[in-house]
Amino acid sequence: MSRFDSPFVAFAVIFSVQAIAAYAGDLFRRKVRPLRKAGERSDFDLLRAGALTLLALIIGFSFAMAVSRYDQRKNLEEAEANAIGTEYLRADLLPAEDAARVRDLLRRYIDLRISYYETKDQRRVREIDADTAKVQADMWSVVVNVAKDTPSVALARWGMNEVINSQGYTQAAWWNRIPITAWVLMVIVAIVCNLLLGYGEHSTTWFLLILPVIVSISFFLIFDIDSPRTGLIRNLPENLLAQQQSMKAE
Repeated sequence: MSRFDSPFVAFAVIFSVQAIAAYAGDLFRRKVRPLRKAGERSDFDLLRAGALTLLALIIGFSFAMAVSRYDQRKNLEEAEANAIGTEYLRADLLPAEDAARVRDLLRRYIDLRISYYETKDQRRVREIDADTAKVQADMWSVVVNVAKDTPSVALARWGMNEVINSQGYTQAAWWNRIPITAWVLMVIVAIVCNLLLGYGEHSTTWFLLILPVIVSISFFLIFDIDSPRTGLIRNLPENLLAQQQSMKAE
């Protein structure tokens, strides 16, 4: 699943659009329709305060959405590492030859899962997904085709099912991003607020850039948290790395 995924570019674009909107509002006040009547200024200040309050609420809700998704991805990475580690131990329940095969496949599998978290190249991600699906099929084939059919073998099969399911849950969480329509709404509200800010100023000053800077930084932080593969704040496979070292040590 591909989408625009560069917080730094988003910051530059959003700041530029807001700055243009602020100076456009200032130009409209100076050239077209200044605030002259006695009651206009108070009414306008009330309208501007309401718009800024709405923008603050939208930013706050969006930040909460991004953080909840970030926490979900972290929790699922931990669950995935636990599922792999548990199945690695349950391989003892299988016949010796099958157990060795399962452990070898799990070591390859965890390497692929770590690569999935660490890579930023979408082409490489597609290659990893294809390799992961192949290894999953091989692992499932081993546990399904075990000659014995005992409760211990069934437990190993159930554990393998958890390994495969945990990868699917992780993938779904990485796709669960803030909707594009929500971003469009936030940008539109930010543009309107900057138009009102520029229109309400008494003179053209550098103060018109304060709101674009603050809002752009807020948007950058939300975008960065919501982008699991790029940016400054990333979902790293800490638990998978620890589990990998444990499996290698054994």
